[in-house]
Amino acid sequence: MGLFDGYDGRSESGSTAQIAKWLGLPVLLIVDANSMARSAAAIVQGFERFDRELKFAGVVFNNVASRRHLRFLKEAVEGNTKMPFLGGIMRDETISIPHRHLGLVTREDHPLTEDTIVKLADMIDESIRVDALLDLLPSVKPALASEKIHIEASGSKVRIGIARDNAFCFYYQDNLDLLKAHGAEIVYFSPMGDTALPDDLDGLYFGGGYPELYAQRLSENRSLRRQIRERHDNGMPIYGECGGFMYLCSGLVDLQGNHYPMVGCFPFTARMCSGLRQLGYREVVFVKETILGKPQQTVRGHEFHYSELIPGPHKPELVYRVSSNIDSQASKEGFQIGRCLGSYIHLHFASCLDVADYFVKVCEQYKQERFMYCETEGN
Repeated sequence: MGLFDGYDGRSESGSTAQIAKWLGLPVLLIVDANSMARSAAAIVQGFERFDRELKFAGVVFNNVASRRHLRFLKEAVEGNTKMPFLGGIMRDETISIPHRHLGLVTREDHPLTEDTIVKLADMIDESIRVDALLDLLPSVKPALASEKIHIEASGSKVRIGIARDNAFCFYYQDNLDLLKAHGAEIVYFSPMGDTALPDDLDGLYFGGGYPELYAQRLSENRSLRRQIRERHDNGMPIYGECGGFMYLCSGLVDLQGNHYPMVGCFPFTARMCSGLRQLGYREVVFVKETILGKPQQTVRGHEFHYSELIPGPHKPELVYRVSSNIDSQASKEGFQIGRCLGSYIHLHFASCLDVADYFVKVCEQYKQERFMYCETEGN
C-alpha cells in the first residue's frame, strides 16, 4: 500500500508515514514512472506537500523506460520540487516478483538465486546515487522488543515446534524472538515433508501461509496429521493462526471444490473463496483464559484471508473479543478446545509482552505433566 495508507481515509493512523515520524526517520519515496514524464513531478510535489512534518530522503523512480526517459524525470523533479533526485531503476521483467492472492509470491516459492542477487546489487549501484542517499540518512540502532526483556540465562525451558515450509511461511519475527527470550528453544519442522514431529516437543505453533496451495501434500502426510491430533488429545499447547488455523481444522476445500482432510483439532472446514473475505488491523481482548493469556489481556494483530469457515455440528468456545478499524462494534472470534487455540488473526506478541511468556509457561506445565506421565508409566 502507499505511504499514507492506514486505518481509513481520515487519519494517518497505521500508515508508513506515521511510523516514519514515530521513529524520526526520513522516507525514500519510490514512484512508478511507467508512461509518465513531467507528471511525475506533480506526484512527487503532492507527496512533498501532503504532510509538512514528514521528512524525505529523496525520490527514486521505478519502471524507467530509457536513459532519455530518466533525464525527463530528473528535469521535472529538479525544476518543480525540493525533493532530492536519487536515480531511477530501468524496467526489467526478469527481476519481477509474480503476484498471487495475499500478495507477492514468497521467497519459499520464488527464491533469489546468487546470480539474481548480484544482478540486483549491480542495478542499484548503477541506478541510484547510493553515497548521496547514505549521506541523507541518520545513524540509528533500532531497539528490539526482545531486548527489553531481562531474563536470567538458565538454558531453554521448553522446546516449541514451529511449522515452517512453503505452506507455512508467515511469522512475525518478533513473536519467535520473544518466545526465545522467554526460554523457548525454537525447533522447525515441515508439515509438508516430515513424517513425524521433532522429539521432545512441549508446544506447537502453526503460522500463516498457503496451505490451500499445498492441500494435497498436507493431507497425504497422514502420519504427521495423526501425530499432531494425538498431541492435541494429550493436552499439548497448540497455537494456529490463519493458514495454520486452517490446517488444524477438519478439512480444507479449494476453489475447484476438492475436499482435503486436515488435522481435525477444530470442527470446521476451511473453504477457499474467489474474493477477499477479511483485511485489516485487529485488537483482541481475551474473554476467557487461553494458552496465550488471561481474561481482559489485550493484544493486537491483523487479519488477511480469502477463506471462510463452514461450521460443523459442534461449535467450540469463543475466546476473543475483536475490534477492528472498520467496524466499531466488537465481534467474537478465536476458538479454543483444550489447549488448542486457533484464529484467522495474526497476533503480534510485541503488542503485549505477557503473551510469549504465558505461552512458554503453559508449555512448561505440559512438559511437567508429560514427565510425570512417563514416570508413572515407567513404574
